[in-house]
Amino acid sequence: MAQAVERVEATAALRAVVGRLARLLRQAGASGSLTPTQISVLFTICRLGPLPLGTLAEHEMLNPTMLSRVIGGLADAGLLARSAAPGDRRSALVEATPAGRSLRTRIHEQRNAALAGSLAELTPEQRSAIEAAVPALEALAERLR
Repeated sequence: MAQAVERVEATAALRAVVGRLARLLRQAGASGSLTPTQISVLFTICRLGPLPLGTLAEHEMLNPTMLSRVIGGLADAGLLARSAAPGDRRSALVEATPAGRSLRTRIHEQRNAALAGSLAELTPEQRSAIEAAVPALEALAERLR
């Protein structure tokens, strides 16, 4: 029973620290007036695009109405472009513009610099523990998907 309680406590602590790290890193990047959802959609399109809207909705787990609003805002900001899908004029593709890719790069660089600066302040043992945990965290993220 004690082991189960410890596992629940460890799970809650992991969830809390991952959430706190994500929030702090989101604040570290110069995203301007973009929402976290807009940034996530932009990053997904930069990484995987150009994408059909249906595929993007699945990746981002957004309903079509919300996705349409997000895409519209990013397109209005000049960060995404919409086009007809080859072979199916009824279907739209979205892809990042050069400005969108540049913003993604800038945000990633700022977040990486913030994280690297904080990691440098940890002890070598703490850094090693975090580095060793990365593959397990990646596996966990894939399972949660």
